[in-house]
Amino acid sequence: MKQIKDRNYAFRVSKKELDTIKNKAKKAKMTVTEYITQSALGKEIIIIDGLPEIVSQLKKIGNNLNQLTMLSHQGVINTVNLDKTEESLTAIYWKINELTKVVDSNGSV
Repeated sequence: MKQIKDRNYAFRVSKKELDTIKNKAKKAKMTVTEYITQSALGKEIIIIDGLPEIVSQLKKIGNNLNQLTMLSHQGVINTVNLDKTEESLTAIYWKINELTKVVDSNGSV
């Protein structure tokens, strides 16, 4: 259950400090309030740069492997055994998937 935030608290920072806080919050894809609250409560903020691009590339590689496998089974092409490659890519995909679930459940990103 989400807590109702019904309290305001003001504090003073320099322009440079505020800019740094805003930039860090933006990089973490959080509001300034979320970022400050998570930081102050000692919660780890994890930022994974480029994850969507990595997942996209993995999907493309997976599609190419599936197409090669299909063509090989149809006898259209003869290829080396790609089972190990496919297993490795699947393992990478699932590790990234687990990582994003852990990060999302912590509310960090």
